[in-house]
Amino acid sequence: MYFSNQPILPAVRQMKDFEKLLTSPYEYLVVLDVHMSQLKAMFQMAQAHSKKLMLHVDLIQGLQSDSYAVEYLCQEFRPYGLLSTKASVITKAKQKGVVAIQRIFLIDNSSFEKSCALLEKTIPDFVEVLPSPMVNYMKQEISIPLLAGGFIRTTDDVERSLRDGAVAVTTSSKELWKHYANYNM
Repeated sequence: MYFSNQPILPAVRQMKDFEKLLTSPYEYLVVLDVHMSQLKAMFQMAQAHSKKLMLHVDLIQGLQSDSYAVEYLCQEFRPYGLLSTKASVITKAKQKGVVAIQRIFLIDNSSFEKSCALLEKTIPDFVEVLPSPMVNYMKQEISIPLLAGGFIRTTDDVERSLRDGAVAVTTSSKELWKHYANYNM
């Protein structure tokens, strides 16, 4: 299935957590809040541990989130996937042959309608829906595989999101990383 049947995708915000995840059973990792000067070391470590990285382009410090950034990231590092809220980033990621994950925030009916229109235009490989309880609404509207993110605090939140139609859940919760991987950090 998707992501080697990995129910959660650890979303890493700090290098020390990234380093700990290298020895975990997780194959796929989401990288948030990273400085561009750290990318080379991260990709070298990830490759040495057979990890596949998905970068949130909008959150890379020192790099503008645009199609030029995608060109650079794909040429220099060849990530497994790229996440963004921006249509231009998703379009370029698809052109470069990396997994394109469109992140959307659903806060009201207007954002829901605008997100659906955006997804018809970009047709990403995956859609990350925030907050996670909105997955069930998006599942009824689109056929693109969904990731659930935001407000994932408990195993019940993870299980609800998966039942509601998410193929995986993104989370920064170290407790959930431990629970689903059954390892010590």
